[in-house]
Amino acid sequence: MDSLQNTWVYLSASPLFHLTLTLVAFHVASALFEKMGRNPLLNPVLGAVLIVVAVLVLTGTEYGTYFEGAQFVHFLLGPATVALAVPLYRQWHRVRRSALAIAVSLLAGSLTAVLVIVTGILGAMLGPKVLDVAGVVDWRARGLAIGTASHGIGTARALQVNETAGAFSGLAMGLNALATALLLPLIWGGVVWLMGG
Repeated sequence: MDSLQNTWVYLSASPLFHLTLTLVAFHVASALFEKMGRNPLLNPVLGAVLIVVAVLVLTGTEYGTYFEGAQFVHFLLGPATVALAVPLYRQWHRVRRSALAIAVSLLAGSLTAVLVIVTGILGAMLGPKVLDVAGVVDWRARGLAIGTASHGIGTARALQVNETAGAFSGLAMGLNALATALLLPLIWGGVVWLMGG
């Protein structure tokens, strides 16, 4: 038993272990995604994150320790992003012909990003006042409301005001993102079905 524990202590301190954990988790999640017919609810990135988090929680490993080993994958994001230039170059003739559509979609997408930021700023500025007027005094409830409606900017503000509110705001922000990722495909499928598609 001692040799097993000593082996675990050695492996958990090794950067190679956390890199391997990341790659294996993504491989397992990808295999499950493929086996289940590419069901969007089984997104490989989400699955890999859940596997890694489960292992870190079960082993009591801190994120900083994990990241020391997994940072090589993080490093590879740069070259992977640059590598996207290859298919772009190959499709450049189509890109040029689609310039107007690209410009319109970027403008619409940028306006969406601006609205998200504005929502966060307004929620951080006005959310506490609205909650005061509504008579909400429980810091947990205040944090949940701010995190759900005002994202990261509201959560940062909630943390400045009260630690409990900040914790619940962060929780709400994360759960809201997860719920959106899980529910949106179902809602979209329902809309398509209702429209006879």
